[in-house]
Amino acid sequence: MISFHIVDFKPPEGVNIIAGTSHFIKTVEDLYEALVTSSPYIKFGIAFCEASGPTLIRKDGNDQDLIKLAVELAEKISAGHFFVIAIKNAYPINVLDRIKHVQEIVNIYTASANPLQFLIAETDQGRTVIGVVDGFKSKGVEGEKEEKERHELLRKFGYKR
Repeated sequence: MISFHIVDFKPPEGVNIIAGTSHFIKTVEDLYEALVTSSPYIKFGIAFCEASGPTLIRKDGNDQDLIKLAVELAEKISAGHFFVIAIKNAYPINVLDRIKHVQEIVNIYTASANPLQFLIAETDQGRTVIGVVDGFKSKGVEGEKEEKERHELLRKFGYKR
């Protein structure tokens, strides 16, 4: 038998969530190193759902509130080899390349500050994330006004000149 669940999650203001699949307990320490060396200002919490052995949620980070947040989301998802990172004072664009180069990372499902819905499949053996709904469906196509706003926002953040 298989059942499906939705885990709803809305990140707190100023927090981005990065979540994906990995394959080894070493993930927690390697993600910590990738994140802490990305910026002297980044604050983060990591949670990793172990898939074998004691099947614990392993955790680390440099901010207790973000560690707690990552663990709470990982507990709700509870899928083997799944990781959750909660970050502040940085954006996913600042750390995704480093995360992707961590040897244990299999894939990344989301990197967002939007409301999220994790789509979970559960069998008698365990759980897996089959996808993530990130934000809301499209309402149309940008016009000149929205294009100008997008250009201005990227320059405000310093990503474009």
